[in-house]
Amino acid sequence: MGCFGFLKFMMFVFNGIIFLAGAVLLGIGIWVKVDSGSILSFLGKIENAPTELSQVLNVGYLLIAVGILLVIIGFLGCCGAIKESKCMLLMFFIIILLVFLVEVAGAVVILVFRPLAEDVFQRFGTAAVASIKKDYGTDSDVTGLWDTTMSTLKCCGIYNSSDFIDSPYYVENSNQYPPPCCPRAEPCNQIVINFSTAIPGCFVKFTQLIDDNTVVIVGVALGIAALELCAMTVSMILYCKIKSRLA
Repeated sequence: MGCFGFLKFMMFVFNGIIFLAGAVLLGIGIWVKVDSGSILSFLGKIENAPTELSQVLNVGYLLIAVGILLVIIGFLGCCGAIKESKCMLLMFFIIILLVFLVEVAGAVVILVFRPLAEDVFQRFGTAAVASIKKDYGTDSDVTGLWDTTMSTLKCCGIYNSSDFIDSPYYVENSNQYPPPCCPRAEPCNQIVINFSTAIPGCFVKFTQLIDDNTVVIVGVALGIAALELCAMTVSMILYCKIKSRLA
């Protein structure tokens, strides 16, 4: 197998994976939109939620859009390499280039508008605390979601255990906190909270999780960018080789 054949084979395998990944994301996006009623039901229970929070419901559309884009890219890359189609390879190159430029622009926007994002998270935290004090212990959806979140992240409330004070659960259970706030003691009351190691709030735990994995996130982003550059380079090499052979 010569260099040209090897590049064709790698182009086919690489874009075949992209095609399958796109199909998976497309399926997940369709499933999210079909089951969006439960998400709407929960968000509707959060009073004073920031208007930006409604953008969460667009995740289904985002997955569908990304899935369709990956399917198109994978199809053009595979067929362009196997059939030695200059048109498909050129379209593949242009789409990857546009995606790369959008990613660079998105990174710049994130850096510039980071304070705005932090403000949105703070407003969401305030709204979530209000929701806990109003519905935790009486609304099964809100209670179940928070129990799962706290058990998974090993956290308590949005900021700390005081978020549950005056909530229906706190009042109806003789001023006790949810079990995840005292993982090693029962009953989970103020005495146990005062004399045990403080469990961090979920907001703090979530931001800490992001900070701890910043290197991984940046590494993945750089890896994706490198793959895109390689894909553009290979597609242009194949394009030029095919063009020279047909000349």
